[in-house]
Amino acid sequence: MAGPSVGGSGREGELRPAAEGSISEPARAGRAPLTARRLFGLDRSGPPPIETQAGQPLRPWTIPNAIGFARLALIPVFLIVALSSSDGTGALIAILFAVIGWGDYADGIAARVTGQYSRLGALMDPVTDRLLILSGVIVTWHFQLLPRWALVVLAARELLMLVMGRYALSRGVELRINWPGRLGVAPVMGSFFFAMVGLGTVAEIMLYAGLALALLASFLYARSTVQELRSQGRP
Repeated sequence: MAGPSVGGSGREGELRPAAEGSISEPARAGRAPLTARRLFGLDRSGPPPIETQAGQPLRPWTIPNAIGFARLALIPVFLIVALSSSDGTGALIAILFAVIGWGDYADGIAARVTGQYSRLGALMDPVTDRLLILSGVIVTWHFQLLPRWALVVLAARELLMLVMGRYALSRGVELRINWPGRLGVAPVMGSFFFAMVGLGTVAEIMLYAGLALALLASFLYARSTVQELRSQGRP
């Protein structure tokens, strides 16, 4: 859903001394103490965890990454089940999609609780989110559950973000998720879910809202990437 993503690459805050005058464990790791707002991703102030930054080890064997691997493995299962159905709707199809989508929040919470941030999680989450969105586009396009012109725009945007992210990384620039991009995930994912349970009108409204936020986010990503490259003197 990712996303960029929202999950294991969540941002944390600055060093703070513990009440006893010593440095707390989160502070030693360059992270602020875990609060409810940070746990659920509402407070993303401060720099990202150092473990997620370029040049750090991938660290694949973590609890958040295990959730991420499960999400990736479920995407082809979702596609097989959905495309094998008669109309692309049904409880199992919607539940599979929801589990994969909400898994993004689950791995983010797991990373913040355990402190098991990783470079692989930071790279994998947004790719998984975009693959899930493209899978939703395929199913809803095939069964004509949502307006096809909007699905084309959404799919083109997701592919553009994959290319843009790769281009930026090759030049030492990372795309950090912005608030329009973060807010746009829920209505886009929700549009597919509601389409799969037969609530077409609700799904269509959510798709338009999510698409507007996603396009705004893409513009901001492109602008920030150009600005960063110019500041580095790169083409």
